[in-house]
Amino acid sequence: MSAVVTHAQHGAVAVISINSPPVNALSHAVRSGIADALTAIKAEGKAKAVLLWCGGRTFVAGADITEFGKPSKPPILPDVIAVIEAMPIPVVAAIHGTALGGGLELALGCHYRVASLDAKWGLPEVKLGLLPGAGGTQRLPRAIGPIAALKVIVSGAHQPAKLGHDLGLIAAIIPGDLKAGAIAFAETVGAKAGPHPRLRDDTAKLEVDRAKFDTAVTEALSKSRGLEAPAACAAAVAMSLDTPLDDALKLERASFMKLVAGDQSKAQRHLFFAEREAAKVPGVGPDVRPRPIKNAAVLGAGTMGGGIAMCFASAGIPVTLIEQTEENLKRGLSIIQKNYEASAKRTGADPAGVAKVMALITPKVGLEHAKDADIVVEAVFEEMALKKTIFATLDAVCKPGAIIASNTSYLDIDAMAAATKRPGDVLGMHFFSPANVMKLLEIVRAKYTAPDVLATAMSVGRKIGKVPVVVGVCHGFVGNRMLAQRSKQSELLLLEGALPHEVDAVVTGFGFPMGPFAMGDLAGLDIGMRSRKERGVRAEIADTIAEAGRYGQKTQKGYYRYEEGRRAPIRDPEVEAIIVAASKKLGVTRRPISNDEILGRMLYPMINEGARILDEGVAARPGDIDIVWINGYGFPIAKGGPMHWADSVGLPKIRDDLARFAKAANDPTLEPAQLLVRLAAEGKGFASLAGAKA
Repeated sequence: MSAVVTHAQHGAVAVISINSPPVNALSHAVRSGIADALTAIKAEGKAKAVLLWCGGRTFVAGADITEFGKPSKPPILPDVIAVIEAMPIPVVAAIHGTALGGGLELALGCHYRVASLDAKWGLPEVKLGLLPGAGGTQRLPRAIGPIAALKVIVSGAHQPAKLGHDLGLIAAIIPGDLKAGAIAFAETVGAKAGPHPRLRDDTAKLEVDRAKFDTAVTEALSKSRGLEAPAACAAAVAMSLDTPLDDALKLERASFMKLVAGDQSKAQRHLFFAEREAAKVPGVGPDVRPRPIKNAAVLGAGTMGGGIAMCFASAGIPVTLIEQTEENLKRGLSIIQKNYEASAKRTGADPAGVAKVMALITPKVGLEHAKDADIVVEAVFEEMALKKTIFATLDAVCKPGAIIASNTSYLDIDAMAAATKRPGDVLGMHFFSPANVMKLLEIVRAKYTAPDVLATAMSVGRKIGKVPVVVGVCHGFVGNRMLAQRSKQSELLLLEGALPHEVDAVVTGFGFPMGPFAMGDLAGLDIGMRSRKERGVRAEIADTIAEAGRYGQKTQKGYYRYEEGRRAPIRDPEVEAIIVAASKKLGVTRRPISNDEILGRMLYPMINEGARILDEGVAARPGDIDIVWINGYGFPIAKGGPMHWADSVGLPKIRDDLARFAKAANDPTLEPAQLLVRLAAEGKGFASLAGAKA
């Protein structure tokens, strides 16, 4: 018998116990152990029922995804489920923690399912670029109906046990001791004369209006952004309506295997591993404990500060919102209130919840009110002198052990830390706008940042619903430093012959939600202009457009023009005339530029900068860069992030194209980075670097 799967007799019930921490994943050892235990129980002939039980904190939480893409060792999960369905006595699954993916498919193969009230269930394979491949797309529709199953499978979201009970998936919610209650339930159903229910035989809930189902498919796929897996999931669920089960199971499995071998699933599985790797911070071992964070303070009630305060409050952490004037506080609180009310209206949440979360935000005027905070995040203007003054004041005001963080997008955290007598307590926490929505949190490790401060920032980041990634100090850190290369090429492409709508079309065609010029209009062109002026830099086209008062959507004119109340960009001859005039002024002869060149110049210089970032140790792993760009900059999930995508393109091509771009533009900053050159010469990709996951 498998070391991770055992079985023992409890009266009339044979209990199969799975003990494969941390999440009881369906490895080969677990699958074969379950099959062997069922065979043994059948041969022994003592039991009237079987209980499938998992030790530890969860039921089976999914397949062993490290096996994906490798030859499958029998028994595969569909074989195990077939053994369960063929048992002459009922098999009951007792669900606690989570029953996800293959774990839920295993439970769907059982005759009955019971659960604790706090259990969760779902089929999240779509998030790995896959569909359920062991009958989930066929048995779940039989359990809860095709439309409900469609929504669960295409969203990949975890669902509460109560909903499963209401829909008919879960036979009973068991309070108290789940194992004891589940054994009692198994004894009861085992005492009944068979046959016992099998979902494969139950077609009662498959009777559905096809037009309503098709409408549900359209709605479910409306935000799939070119991903293959959601459409494949919908097509598989549709088979439950009119395809014999055994035929549908074969087609489902074939679709699963096709997706596993595809580039999109490889990219999404890479991101799954990369996010988990990003949680492992070099120099911060598992023995480093985070500092307790019971309350927070945020400096600045503007767009960023207000959004950051919402992050803390929404996570149940009391936060003091600090401003210079009562007027600024009132304005900021009003916006926060409206944001919460709009969210409640959109989601159908109880309006009373708005008052409850707003009560966690305490408005105050004056930095002295940060004195009791465990963590302080400043979100004031991007001016180093101002930030140094604030950090020096906070150093005097804040209690010992308080963490002082800056939300700066570009500036030197070491310089801010030097303004204090506690540099070990200082780091960057770079949120992305809107801070209450965007998932990415760049945590900037300064020279003297203490390991437990990093551990605390990572812990807080996860608690407030962010994806935290530790990066090093440099201008723009990881995301904005790479973005600067794309911005530079955007300007050059316009000077050389392209137009905004042409560049944006190539970038959105690649999979970004917006192109650089539409994004600039959304963010505000005056922001970039002010930043360049502070650095003594000029972008002829961008600055000429902004100097004309064309700041983007907020003025209804930027790179594009906008109609009142609408966000759709419209080509503007006035801007195109400015572009042509700028080319003439700078002596640039305009030429047709192919889509391939536009795409290469939008992406390859960023990847080149990513190589430099890795070489300098600003990012620990290629996957960390990918996580930054996926969660903060809209890089298409299907491509797996810039560094993963570069591996798929091939570093020799990128190296050669960069050398060509550098020569054509007489721009040495585009010369291939040393790391990129070395990896290309060795026939390796970024995934070969230590800590990366292919």
